[in-house]
Amino acid sequence: MRFLAITLIVHAPDPLTGVRSSTTERLRAVVDGAVLAEELGFDGFGVGERHERPFISSSPPVVLSHIAARTATIRLFTAVTTLSLLDPVRAYEDYATLDQLSGGRLELMVGKGNGAAQAELFHVTAEDQWDRNRESYELFRRLWREEKVTWSGRFRPPLHEAETWPRPLQPELRIWHGSATSEASVELAARYGDPLFSANVTNPVEPYERLVRHYRQRWVDHGHDPADILIGAGTAGYYAARRSQDAIARYRPIFDARTALQRGLGQTPVFPTLEDAIARSSILVGSPQQIIEKVHWYHERLGHEVMHLPIDADGLTPAEHRATLELFHAEIAPVLRADIPSRPFPAPASSV
Repeated sequence: MRFLAITLIVHAPDPLTGVRSSTTERLRAVVDGAVLAEELGFDGFGVGERHERPFISSSPPVVLSHIAARTATIRLFTAVTTLSLLDPVRAYEDYATLDQLSGGRLELMVGKGNGAAQAELFHVTAEDQWDRNRESYELFRRLWREEKVTWSGRFRPPLHEAETWPRPLQPELRIWHGSATSEASVELAARYGDPLFSANVTNPVEPYERLVRHYRQRWVDHGHDPADILIGAGTAGYYAARRSQDAIARYRPIFDARTALQRGLGQTPVFPTLEDAIARSSILVGSPQQIIEKVHWYHERLGHEVMHLPIDADGLTPAEHRATLELFHAEIAPVLRADIPSRPFPAPASSV
């Protein structure tokens, strides 16, 4: 198994102290988190894209470019790039530049995004968001592979023998499709033979399991080899301590504060208690052995070989945050890497 550290760059008060850092401090913490992730042995680092409160992750290529300058080997992911909102030509230019600057370490995860505010900002409707996502993906894919593109669609002006610069360092970019609840994203991934990343963070595991099962079936329907399927999955939260009682006691106020934030945003928490979340969701809270068993439990359902952990401290002190991540890489990750085979990530591309 391979492991990603991901942040959506939530900019909210600390769940325990109530203190909110400045925007500058929050963004710098993300970059420092990526440096720590590389040091500890994560395989990739991902930055989400959101365009509404409480997130400040509206520009992943800018943040990832800064991270590229501070790191050397870790793969750089978007989580997700909201292609339904973006001009695919502009998105291509940003990410081809990032690919060059990072030494070919880019991996794109795409999706339509969610939230009413971002739809209003970009004039995207519920009726056209999936068509926009599909059209932007298909054009982006061609722009990455072809030096001159002639194309026409519904949502942007046509192109005739269009050249886009710079050309990327990686001639073939692996594009993941982020999926939470919709078969539309699963269908697009299966059609083009792309890997799927199941969000696996908001609901019980069963709805994600059904989507992954549908993806596997549609993959075969489109004529692809089942052996080539690649699936990643999210984690709703993480905190490990040597004793499960200590892990639960320390994480409970953080979990309770998170559910209070959800209620404050007008949302109804799916899991009202930490015990319910541990029993039914992908959250990883407990001793190292309990977490290993939990990952095996939902790997049996999703068959994923890539998994993400949230990288943000989220109420932990810096020392606690580092200690629990070190425990993961010392006692949990080695077992899961050995137990659950995974294919290697692409090697950095040669300069051209």
